[in-house]
Amino acid sequence: MSAQQVLQRFKAGNARFVAGRPLQQKHLQEVRATAAGQYPLASVVSCIDSRAPAEIVLDQGIGDLFNARVAGNIVNEDILGSLEFAHKVAGAKLLVVMGHTSCGAIKGACDGVELGNLTGLLGKIKPAVAKVPPDVLERSSKNAAFVEMVAENNVHLTVQTIRDKSPILREMEQKGEIMIVGAMYNIQTGKVTWYDSPPASTAKTQTSKT
Repeated sequence: MSAQQVLQRFKAGNARFVAGRPLQQKHLQEVRATAAGQYPLASVVSCIDSRAPAEIVLDQGIGDLFNARVAGNIVNEDILGSLEFAHKVAGAKLLVVMGHTSCGAIKGACDGVELGNLTGLLGKIKPAVAKVPPDVLERSSKNAAFVEMVAENNVHLTVQTIRDKSPILREMEQKGEIMIVGAMYNIQTGKVTWYDSPPASTAKTQTSKT
């Protein structure tokens, strides 16, 4: 499957999920089918939040996705290395950065929370906070609209960070071997909104929604 075909498969899967008509996954059969090797279609960088499980909301099964889950769906060297394995070695075609609404990590970054090792993680989200125009007032988690602006910025910046810090993935995208896209999962409706993602050769930090 091409990256575009995988994306269309995910869109169809989410539509089934939202409609309450997911496929009947045959997990034990999938376990047997993938025991000898794995050939996932995509990798998904998503939040650790228990309400946003990628396989379920995209209606996929065992063996379909590489999952990189971390609070705030950010990336570091370990996650970048994992993604390079997923795409360069294992052949996944689509790379998705999926944020979600009402994200606790985003709220923590908005409020400047400091808590042990979480402090450094939230620091990686602060550039997304800074990108919200200064005329937006009440710049804290009390402002739901502000939180969602930061969450969207964070998805776009994570996509850009992947391109900037992984020459391997950037080159694969430039050659058309993979596609990198952003997305936002709504925890109230179950719907995934997908973002335009220009190719690495022309990508800018700001992208627009589809």
